[in-house]
Order: sequence, then C-alpha cells, then structure tokens
Amino acid sequence: MNLQGCLILSALLFGIGTVGVLIRRNVLVILMSIEIMLNATNLGFVAVSRSMGTLDGHVYAFFVIALAAAEAGVGLAILVSLYRNKETIDTEHVRVLKW
Repeated sequence: MNLQGCLILSALLFGIGTVGVLIRRNVLVILMSIEIMLNATNLGFVAVSRSMGTLDGHVYAFFVIALAAAEAGVGLAILVSLYRNKETIDTEHVRVLKW
C-alpha cells in the first residue's frame, strides 16, 4: 500500500473514532473510539516514517501505544468506579465529577 492510501485509511479511521466519541453515550464505546483514533495516528506515523526511510514514526507510534495502554487502564478504573457509585455508564446520567 502506498503512502496516500495509508494516509486516507488513517484519516477514515480517525473520522470514525471522532464520530464515535461525539455521538455515543456509553463510556466504554467512547474509550474504544479514542483507541481507534490513537491507532489511526499510529498508522499515519508509521506510513510517513516508512516512506521517508526513517524510524522516527515508529518510535512515536511506540510511545502512542504506551499512552494508549495507560489511557485504557485509567479509563477502565474510572469506569468501574463510576459504575459502582452511580450504577450506570451512560454519560447522560453522569454530568458532574463529584459523587
């Protein structure tokens, strides 16, 4: 796949993730949409890096993967805490961060 095709796929994936974050109300689906957006940026980094013949994009993608793992851990911890206290994971029912 050439650079243009990879960047188009990356933009489509990022758009799907953005739509998922803006439209969905379930916190778990929102977290999955953020993961899709992060993976789309990884695809863009690696595609540009490969076309230029450097490893810079691969290094950036590695750090984004580490960031995504931390985001997933913290996000799921918040989700479990939210469900224990409010008994819902719907963003419409949870409007404030104080318990």
